[in-house]
Amino acid sequence: MLAYTIRRVLVSIPVLLVASMIVFALSLFTGDPVQEKYAGRNPPPPPQTIANERHRLHLDDPIVVQYWNWLKNLLLHGDWGPSITSETNIGHELSHRLLVTTRLVLAAMIVALVLAVISGVLSATRQYSKLDYAFTFSGFVFLSMPAFWAAQLLKTGAVGYNEATGTRLFFTIGERSTDPPPGLWNTITDVFGHLVLPTISLALITYAGWSRFQRSSMLEVLNSDYVRLARAKGLSPRKVLLRHGLRTALIPMTTISALTIATIIGGAVITETVFQWNGMGSFLIKSIGARDRYAVMGWLLVSGFFVVVGNLVADILYGVLDPRIRYDS
Repeated sequence: MLAYTIRRVLVSIPVLLVASMIVFALSLFTGDPVQEKYAGRNPPPPPQTIANERHRLHLDDPIVVQYWNWLKNLLLHGDWGPSITSETNIGHELSHRLLVTTRLVLAAMIVALVLAVISGVLSATRQYSKLDYAFTFSGFVFLSMPAFWAAQLLKTGAVGYNEATGTRLFFTIGERSTDPPPGLWNTITDVFGHLVLPTISLALITYAGWSRFQRSSMLEVLNSDYVRLARAKGLSPRKVLLRHGLRTALIPMTTISALTIATIIGGAVITETVFQWNGMGSFLIKSIGARDRYAVMGWLLVSGFFVVVGNLVADILYGVLDPRIRYDS
């Protein structure tokens, strides 16, 4: 297992390198950030000012030199490049906002996985029952919902509930209060309270597809020969379901969870925008609007890193879920 993990990590290095090339190439088509910055100025800035700004952003260098200097400074010095706004430190912004987005993505994935596994298993064991039809209907409803609409519905409903009851049970703006109450416990509850609605919004649209996948995987396993053999040997239905059925059915779920990490991160961008979180999502939207090339490149590279790590974790979990899978050879 250790040798396999090391090989996968080494293979991930050229994957990230190619990803950085693609990210840099795509950033060239976003337009000229300097022209965007000074567009509409009256009177227009002198040519020397524009030339100095282009030099600060390394836009006067050849494209290959731009990429090499950006990659070299990133790997050797942790410098993510100059921002279109001189007072913005891209590395600091990414590290701070990444903590905000990570807790949303992880919480949503955990909730979505729990809901998907429970509903998928219940639907498979009670196939064509009223419960199965209810889970199927709800899954298709949430699956058809756009991320922004689900988030806005939850936010509107929470605001209406707060106004009707005269309380502030649900927090609808920000990842934490601007003036949180003193004390560690109060700070934790404040952060958790702001996390509830965005997590539910992101988890529901994610769980819908996963639950259908878990149901089909569980049905396939329950109809396999070795499960029928386990039943014929007299094992209890609970042991057959959990030990022989669910464990094997979780392998495809692990695969689909890893493959949809990028989709979840994309959904987090929309969810953070609706709930006005200062996370990676708002940073990306602001950077795209300002044509901040290096900030967008940094966001995409960080997202790509987590996709690679997620797939690596999924591959390692295969050996944990199914003892027949061995990586030593």
